[in-house]
Amino acid sequence: MAVASVPHEGQADQLYVETRALRLQGFLLFLVSDLVLFSSFIFAYMYLRNSGQGWPPPGITRPAIALGGLNAAILFGSGATMHYALENFKRGNFIRYAWLLIFTIILGALFLGGQAIEYTTLFREHITWAGSGIFGASFFTLTGMHGFHVLCGIIYLTILLLQSVHGVYDKQRYFGLTAGTLYWHFVDVIWVVLFSIFYLV
Repeated sequence: MAVASVPHEGQADQLYVETRALRLQGFLLFLVSDLVLFSSFIFAYMYLRNSGQGWPPPGITRPAIALGGLNAAILFGSGATMHYALENFKRGNFIRYAWLLIFTIILGALFLGGQAIEYTTLFREHITWAGSGIFGASFFTLTGMHGFHVLCGIIYLTILLLQSVHGVYDKQRYFGLTAGTLYWHFVDVIWVVLFSIFYLV
């Protein structure tokens, strides 16, 4: 009866390097597909917006730029903490990495809290998904879809933190953390576009 051989450390490291490259490629393709999804909604919104008589439509005011700006600052700050969390993990500073990752998760949760406050305020002003025309449908669809991505990111980062505590990653093997960082930066970049088209332009 043949017994399956267990790869020694050198073989395991080589296998990890090869699969890491494939996983990175797959993850980047996932982000590209997500970018296509967001881009489709954004281009549709911009087309419909520019085909109207004026913007915003009569009877609808823009969302408060102060709250939107605060949310943007919170989310962009979380991008910085996520970046430095990964850098500290690479350098072996686990405690600093863990705290920065926790701060990233907290900032992401604060962003969602700010979004909930904003939605509540808009509902009180009778600006809704179904009752405010192109603006309402586009705003709540795009920002809601983005908020869902932030929520998924928070769950993912929490899983990464728990895995790190249990020793799943080390200084040579940390693809999960790289993927988490790329995903979180992707969420940041999407918010730059959404903040621009809904609050500034």
